[in-house]
Amino acid sequence: MSAHASAYRRFLVRLRQARTEAGLTQAEVARRIGRLQSFVSKCESGERRVDVVELADFSKLYAKSVTWFLR
Repeated sequence: MSAHASAYRRFLVRLRQARTEAGLTQAEVARRIGRLQSFVSKCESGERRVDVVELADFSKLYAKSVTWFLR
C-alpha cells in the first residue's frame, strides 16, 4: 500500500468523523450542499475523490478547518 493511499484513507475517516460530530446524516449534508445523498456516500467511501472546492464546502458545513481533514 502506498503512503498516498494510506493518507487518503485517513482523510476519509476524518470526513465521516466530521459529519457524525456535526450530528448530520448523509441525506442532511446532501440537502445542505445541493447534492444527492449518493454523492456524499461515494465521497465518504472513497468511490469518488473529493476535490478542493468540495472539501471547502464540507469544511464550512462541518465547522472544521480544511487542515483538520488532513491531519
